[in-house]
Amino acid sequence: MFGLIGRITATPGDRDALVAILTPGGGSMPGCLSYIVARDPKHPDAIYVTEAWESRDAHAASLKLPSVQAAIAKGRPLIAGFETIAETEPVGGIGLSTEFDNP
Repeated sequence: MFGLIGRITATPGDRDALVAILTPGGGSMPGCLSYIVARDPKHPDAIYVTEAWESRDAHAASLKLPSVQAAIAKGRPLIAGFETIAETEPVGGIGLSTEFDNP
């Protein structure tokens, strides 16, 4: 599995608009096991995006989806900064099915 944790800083006053753009609707992202957008309670313009994917390739493929490309184009003007906090290797947890769940 492949995971990412990113911190995005919105332009002042645009955090909720950016959250709305980045929060997926009913669409499908093949290979996505978890995608969570969260507000930073200590910084009024910051959000975190935590992702878990079947593989690094599944994540890379998602960036080519028309819906993801549209969200990136729409959200880019609202982003003041972006940093990758960590790349991770998810192993399990609530809502994340893995081979470890069924020994």
